[in-house]
Amino acid sequence: MHDFDYRNGELYCEQVPVSRIAKELGTPCYIYSYSTLVRHFRVYDSAFKNIPHVIAFAMKANSNLAILRLMAKEGSGVDIVSGGELFRALKAGVPPAKIVFAGVGKNPEEIRDALKADILMFNVESSAELHAINDVAAALGRKARVALRINPDIDPKTHPYISTGLKKSKFGIAADRALDEFKLASSLGHIEVVGVHAHIGSQLTEVTPFVESLKKVIALIETLKKQGINVRYLNIGGGLGITYSDEKPPLPQELADAVFPLVKDLGLTLVMEPGRVIVGNAGILVTQALYLKEGETKRFVIVDAAMNDLIRPSLYGAYHEIRPLTEAATHRTKHQVDVVGPVCESGDFLAKDRALADVKPGELLAVMSAGAYGFVMSSNYNSRPRVPEALIKDGEIHVIRERETYNDLVKGETIPAFLK
Repeated sequence: MHDFDYRNGELYCEQVPVSRIAKELGTPCYIYSYSTLVRHFRVYDSAFKNIPHVIAFAMKANSNLAILRLMAKEGSGVDIVSGGELFRALKAGVPPAKIVFAGVGKNPEEIRDALKADILMFNVESSAELHAINDVAAALGRKARVALRINPDIDPKTHPYISTGLKKSKFGIAADRALDEFKLASSLGHIEVVGVHAHIGSQLTEVTPFVESLKKVIALIETLKKQGINVRYLNIGGGLGITYSDEKPPLPQELADAVFPLVKDLGLTLVMEPGRVIVGNAGILVTQALYLKEGETKRFVIVDAAMNDLIRPSLYGAYHEIRPLTEAATHRTKHQVDVVGPVCESGDFLAKDRALADVKPGELLAVMSAGAYGFVMSSNYNSRPRVPEALIKDGEIHVIRERETYNDLVKGETIPAFLK
């Protein structure tokens, strides 16, 4: 559920016409609904109210400082995967005690910064990483809290690029090697083993893969207990999907109902890393139609947003609903079109072979469900300035990122003296 709907013939974000926001910010632009973000977080959090838990918002989905601050004020922590994300999280006021550091390639500087910040834990993905964290912790005279990420070899039935729990994945430690890795971790002088972690993928539309993964992890926890290794945290990851088109993903309560019988007697604190399910449908990308082009075999709607602004369609073949800002336009004759941007790549599209109501040059379109993996994956390809972001609350427009300028594009670049 989200707060983008037609009222009096116009698309609104909460109490504000999207056309008004676009006029103020220009296009393309990202727009987020405060009430949707808060509601989605609270629904997820309350679903697990009967289980001790920590929600660590997966900030790779959306790392704007305002969004992170909103999450922190709601009681959320964050799941980070880089030193830059740690910097952002701390700048936004996220408590270090609710920060979990994931990712397969943490470098010594990132590990040191996280240890100095005293984050909750590292999710460790290899024995080499264990040794690296131990070495950095030793140099600082500290102990690093870690959870080992187990690869349960469960098919999440999602896109291959966002499937992370199969044997061939770069993520996690193979289940049949897990016990040895836990023993290694327990033997290192500057490592404190506090948890087990498993994350099998993103945009999951069934509860079953979560349950199958959890069963494997719980069996490992029982084995660890027999070896005298008692963990305090069970990190079940994130990955719950959203509706982009006709998907019907489970609600957070359905996930909680499936998980609770398995974990209620373990005496552990659950850690969860939802991202897309909170922010995905809370944001849209607004773009303007520039031209209509009749090709030999196709019609094209050329818009001012491009793959550098929203790469998911190009990268994953992902579907995003595209709506006109005026409801009357939805009743026009539909045509099969490609919605494409100005970037000089054949892969620059927001929709392919889409049955879209007739679009007129100059009209504004809303690309729905763009709050997750939207702006955060944008780039300056073709020297295109990145677009602004706005957060709408109580009828007010809050610009939470200004549009980049051409000067921003060359910031940090230098022409050496021999070229002058």
